Amino acid sequence: MQQLTPLSYQQQLNAKHQKLSHWLAPFISSPLEVFESPYKHFRIRAEFRLWRDQKQLDFAMFKQGNKQTPILMSDFPIASTRINELMPKLKLAWQQNESLANKLFQVEFLTTLKGDALITLCYHRPLDAIWQQQATLLSQQLNSYIIGRSRKQRIVIGQDYVVETFQIADRTFTYQQPEGSFSQPNGVVCNKMLNWAYQVLDDTSKDLLELYCGNGNFTLPLSTKFSKVLATEISKTLVQAALQNIHHNQINNIALARLSAEELTQALNKVRPFNRLSHIDLTSYQFDTVFVDPPRAGMDKDTCELVRRFPQILYISCNPETLIANLKQLATTHQVKRCALFDQFPYTEHMECGVLLKRFDY
Repeated sequence: MQQLTPLSYQQQLNAKHQKLSHWLAPFISSPLEVFESPYKHFRIRAEFRLWRDQKQLDFAMFKQGNKQTPILMSDFPIASTRINELMPKLKLAWQQNESLANKLFQVEFLTTLKGDALITLCYHRPLDAIWQQQATLLSQQLNSYIIGRSRKQRIVIGQDYVVETFQIADRTFTYQQPEGSFSQPNGVVCNKMLNWAYQVLDDTSKDLLELYCGNGNFTLPLSTKFSKVLATEISKTLVQAALQNIHHNQINNIALARLSAEELTQALNKVRPFNRLSHIDLTSYQFDTVFVDPPRAGMDKDTCELVRRFPQILYISCNPETLIANLKQLATTHQVKRCALFDQFPYTEHMECGVLLKRFDY
């Protein structure tokens, strides 16, 4: 990994700014807004393989395509300070305790901005009562939740999620983030991204449709801008997390349906009914805005055609190349009013970006 300094960080951010500005140039007339990351300790989750050399067991990573030459790690500067604090303590624990070390092959960390931590230990052996006893003591020593995983086993010490807190405008929102499900890796930039999305939308008496809502990351703050929200997500785990987050934040204007974007398109087009929508009256909504945060593949053509019906589109993208492809389809009816670069993944080629589009007659 390259040296982490404020200068090296700024150089790579400037390069991303130039590249994304060039790609978006055919669609934008206003400058690209840029939201930077801390130059180190920005990743709040991390995953390590473990490398065993005789009796020594170390955290390791590998270059892409090379699983034979480990890069041994005693710390991980891009990870949160909490992860770096836990790494040597966890290593000492397995060095001193054979039950914790025996056939341990992978460690995953999930932390929060305020320092809560969940550690997942993955094994090539069944986990017994002795392991559970030692893991419980370790959980107390590290002040962290622990999950043990092996084939057909999942043992939870404490709880299987952490709770993240974000401040959006003048309100605090809390998010349950379950082990093994998607959550934003850069908490500081995620908070900036949520505030940007909240700020670019005006309050309205109309309704919001959200596709790919995940655990409700954007749903919660954006719901305060609209009369009602219909949010969709296909993952059962994320749907449950979103429902918990809606409940814990005491928000009562969000309806959630476990549907893919393609299925919702079929429902709105009345191609076929869905039992998973039986509790929702689609005709009661007066949508004027759609929010999308699709996977790297972007929106398929049918979903892209669906969102063109809406006067206002807020689009968060983790892949500018598929965003550009979608913008080509949207540009015949909508124009980009705001655009932003969120540096979620410093020192990589990945770029997270957001665009607000409004229909020409809106």
